[in-house]
This record gives sequence, C-alpha cells and structure tokens, in this order.
Amino acid sequence: MYRTVYKEVEIDVELDDFDDQDLIDELERRGRGFEVAGQAPTDLVRTIYEKRRTGRDYQQELDELIYVAIGRIV
Repeated sequence: MYRTVYKEVEIDVELDDFDDQDLIDELERRGRGFEVAGQAPTDLVRTIYEKRRTGRDYQQELDELIYVAIGRIV
C-alpha cells in the first residue's frame, strides 16, 4: 500500500536569484513565451520595419518590443 504525503515549505526567493534565460525557459516550458497581445518579438520587429520603411509611426510597437525584451515601460 502506497501513501501520499504532502509537505508545505516556505522559501524566500527573489527574481534576481534567476537569470533572464532561466525565466525565459520556464515561460516557454509553460507555453508562455515572449508575446504581447499575441505578437512575438519577431512579429513586432517586422511590423516596426514595415512601418519605418513606409514612413508610418511605429512608436507603439517599439514600446511593446522594449517591454517584451526588458520588462519595462518607457
């Protein structure tokens, strides 16, 4: 006969304890890669390129890309 035992443990962890790649890997493992409103970074760069090439405003997409890349709002 097998028994299941659960034990609760509290651990103090800071996000600074993990490097960026650790966090990216964990997000991808959970199916939550870098995306903003359904757009991956490559899609944002492509959109920025097309808008810049045609002289249109691309500030919103650039802000989204910065947020995706470093997690900070400009």
